[in-house]
Amino acid sequence: MTIINRRNTLLLGLATGAAWALPARAQTKTKVRVALDWTPNTNHIGLYVAREKGFYAQAGLDVEILPYGDTSAGALISNGVADFGVSGAIGFFTQRAAGADLKAVYAVVQTETGRLVFNDDRQDIQRPRDLDGKTYGGFGSNWENALISTIIRNDGGKGTFETVTLGTSAYEALANGAVDFTLEVYTWEGVKAELEGRKQRAFRYADFGVPDQHTTFLASSDATLKAKPEAAKAFVQATQRGYAFAVENSEEAAAILVEANKDMLTDPALITASLKALVDGHYLARPDGTVGEIDAAKTNAMGAFLFSSGILRDGNGEPLKAQPDFADYYTNAFHAGA
Repeated sequence: MTIINRRNTLLLGLATGAAWALPARAQTKTKVRVALDWTPNTNHIGLYVAREKGFYAQAGLDVEILPYGDTSAGALISNGVADFGVSGAIGFFTQRAAGADLKAVYAVVQTETGRLVFNDDRQDIQRPRDLDGKTYGGFGSNWENALISTIIRNDGGKGTFETVTLGTSAYEALANGAVDFTLEVYTWEGVKAELEGRKQRAFRYADFGVPDQHTTFLASSDATLKAKPEAAKAFVQATQRGYAFAVENSEEAAAILVEANKDMLTDPALITASLKALVDGHYLARPDGTVGEIDAAKTNAMGAFLFSSGILRDGNGEPLKAQPDFADYYTNAFHAGA
């Protein structure tokens, strides 16, 4: 499998103005609709860069980034409303297990961005087992309970804690001491806390027996990939080009994202700092510069964890009786050089 990294970006024209290595196309551009998993943020940076720098147009595509709404990207994709979409990994796995027509085609992030976080002044919390009996401000998913209880038990605790479902207000509750701990995406909420001078400490999931994962995918459907293989290839490769450009030109990429979403992104400093964290922490690109490639071992390990935890359920809400073949959940076939 050919991957994209810093050694061949110049050859492929990923981070430069060089011609993109795609076949010549007719002037009529193929329409592609892309759904977001949340309001625009730095996880979406490659999409906006590819659109605004003309990478999609050069690939013969007219890409529309749909406004975020109440319907999940997975539902829009599987029902044919969107051709591609940004999907959080847990939502992707659970929707696919329940029968949704979804297939991951690109790993937006290469390693886990989430962490279990608490205020720095909590001297009574030194290791995960200290969380037994404490109050967690959460978001109401089965994944959270499996994740946190696993982390605590693997540190020698019982894995018991109280949960208060708060959604995004959990971060305010943590700051004012109303809850003892929560989960956050380091490259967004964590960076925001740093900018605001709120000192935190955190536990990394993988340090306590939870598999590392690609926390965010770009997904499509088997129906779309089979019906429009050339458009799919063009879209994935131009998107790779957008993310590779963002890694190599983070300040320009941050400015592009802000300019494209002026009404929603009113804190440019957060965007710049978040993208810097994504780049410096090798989230968007691995240390060798690889962008987008879905790691088979990583994806299979997380799928197995979700299955064994009873999180993967069928269309009737019943736990899956047999572990799926997770190799069918994703493909790297549309990447450059594949």
